[in-house]
Amino acid sequence: MKKIFITIFLLMLVPVYAGAAGNADNGRKVYDKRCWWCHGEDGAGEGPAAEYLVPPPRDFTSVMFKFKTTPFDEVMPSDDDLFGMVKGKGDDKGGTVHNSIRNWRGMNDSSMPGWDDMLSDEEIWDVIAYIKGLAELEPPELGQLDFSSQVASSEDSIAKGKEIFKDNCTECHGQLGKGDGTKKLKDDAGYRTWPRNFTKAWSFRVNNDPRNIYARASIGIPGTQMPSFADPESKKKLSDEERWHVANYVASLDEPYKKPGNNTVIKAVRVEGDVPETSDNEAWAGAAFTSFYMVPQIIAEERLFTPSINSVSVKAVYNDNDIALLIEWDDRTKSLPGDEKAKEIADGDPLKDAFAVQLPVTLAPAGETEKPYFGMGSASKPVNIWHWIGESTTDPQALHLLEGKGFKDFAPRDAEPSGLKAQGVYDNGTWRVVMKRKLKTGVEQDLQFEEGKFIPISFAAWDGSNFDEGSKHVMTAWYWLLMEPKTGSGVVVWPLAIALLVFGGELLWLRSARKR
Repeated sequence: MKKIFITIFLLMLVPVYAGAAGNADNGRKVYDKRCWWCHGEDGAGEGPAAEYLVPPPRDFTSVMFKFKTTPFDEVMPSDDDLFGMVKGKGDDKGGTVHNSIRNWRGMNDSSMPGWDDMLSDEEIWDVIAYIKGLAELEPPELGQLDFSSQVASSEDSIAKGKEIFKDNCTECHGQLGKGDGTKKLKDDAGYRTWPRNFTKAWSFRVNNDPRNIYARASIGIPGTQMPSFADPESKKKLSDEERWHVANYVASLDEPYKKPGNNTVIKAVRVEGDVPETSDNEAWAGAAFTSFYMVPQIIAEERLFTPSINSVSVKAVYNDNDIALLIEWDDRTKSLPGDEKAKEIADGDPLKDAFAVQLPVTLAPAGETEKPYFGMGSASKPVNIWHWIGESTTDPQALHLLEGKGFKDFAPRDAEPSGLKAQGVYDNGTWRVVMKRKLKTGVEQDLQFEEGKFIPISFAAWDGSNFDEGSKHVMTAWYWLLMEPKTGSGVVVWPLAIALLVFGGELLWLRSARKR
């Protein structure tokens, strides 16, 4: 009987995830089927897809795990750290990643998918057992980071964190936390790395919960230039309380409108007076941003496999004569060819930043939704392309109007007869470009905007410091632009008139009934 009680007691000590031990032999089978394409046969991060991925796949043989919850002076991750990374989406038990964009369940802003929809928990534990064998990982000697001292987020804590951030973090993460620092960063393997943009919580590799941010500040990110601020030997050591204040401040920097969502329509709002030509005009206040995810162009040569821009936000206004788009995207560098500082950060003289808007020349007839080919149209369905180009130390900003009939078939023409204008401003890691054009141009090759119609629209961007050029750029799919029709007084007057008529009729009927 005593043995039974001891057995039950020991079973109660087994961790929540009972499959933690895993079966390495089964794990090898799962790994060979699912993982080696990126991580390679020996787990050294040298799979056939590795050269096309940013960030590069983890080298399991290096014993270097970036996102763990064991202390900075403990090399080994916990089993739960590994399980969470493989499982992915944190809505379910065991996953650690959350706040992802729609339909993505893996590590944010990376190519690592979440496997919770393809592998059982048992299979995940099996593959973890195999991965640990690749580096002969031993169980960690130190336990998980202690979160018991957590400081609740408050105005006071956020204000304190802001001051600490300003003194310790802006060199890499920029004044407003957009990752637009003044340093060129590389990891221990020599790969270029970019500091996290804290205004995009959906792009955090794991999540932007203050506990996770506190963990990164306390542990650092092994293999990168992100240090541990808990290391007593570091000149930048922060107290436990100070790290919680920083975590609360960083979590407060999220700008939710930047997260691409389910909305696929940019609603252009009618304004009184002139439409704006600059991004700081008050007329923009009445319109809302719609944000879209940007992906690298990999359909036609030359392809881009190392993107640095991941989203764009757009709003639009119009009046009887013109329409204007305010296009905003975060870019960690203002790529200024000829500038020594820009050259230092880009690791070479950068190219110019650029952005393009694509529109069909003609709208589909009522009832049809077919759009032109997304890659610069076709001969039967040509497109207009508004191509803005940033400045260099010697050249001003420029604007080109192109007529596209395919990837290799496009021609520039004069933008002035169409009334097309553009002006861009770079501010602390963000480009804001305003493009304005006449609604009706009288030019046969131009789209003639129509109120109340869904107009296909798509976007492309080039980061000059990433050496994006030509067909090497990021882009969106086709989305929609809708110029919301003028409401007019009829919407109010006619229902009111009908209501008065009905009310008058009822009074007459009541008076007639009383006389009887």
